[in-house]
Amino acid sequence: MDCPLAIGGARPSYLLFLKGLAMSIALFLTFFAAASAAASSGAFFPTGAWYESLRKPVWVPPNWAFPVVWTTLYILMSWAAMRVGISGAEGVVIAQALGLWALQIALNAIWTPVFFGLRRMRAALAIMAGLWASVVGTGLSFYNIDPIAGWMIAPYVLWVSIAFALNAAVLRLNPTQSR
Repeated sequence: MDCPLAIGGARPSYLLFLKGLAMSIALFLTFFAAASAAASSGAFFPTGAWYESLRKPVWVPPNWAFPVVWTTLYILMSWAAMRVGISGAEGVVIAQALGLWALQIALNAIWTPVFFGLRRMRAALAIMAGLWASVVGTGLSFYNIDPIAGWMIAPYVLWVSIAFALNAAVLRLNPTQSR
């Protein structure tokens, strides 16, 4: 069906722009929904009295930092995934990169129930190691497709590095609490 505003049957470029923008927004919202689902595990498994009673290193971030940092990271990782999704790169390359993204978001989602719900600090540390590797892999694969998307994952690598060190430190400081 021809666009009534088209000249000679061609679609005006602004309609193509709007279509691309709508697709980009829909893709971002899809990735953000997945990230939000991972984040929701925190509502089901809050830190609680058990975590408060644990010995922690002096460098533990303040409690208010966690929701601020995670919200920022979820927005960045979703935007980066959207950029990769619309990049126009070869399908297999995009599939591999987004496969790593899916792996990291799945590991992200299960860490909280394992650490706070089951109180399995050793198992959580193993999950965190896999999360760190998958986030680094995601960042590198994104960078190869879209350098901006790759750099958007860099803060996540830093935060997961801190989270890994914190998990390890809490485990070390509370050997009788670990299962």
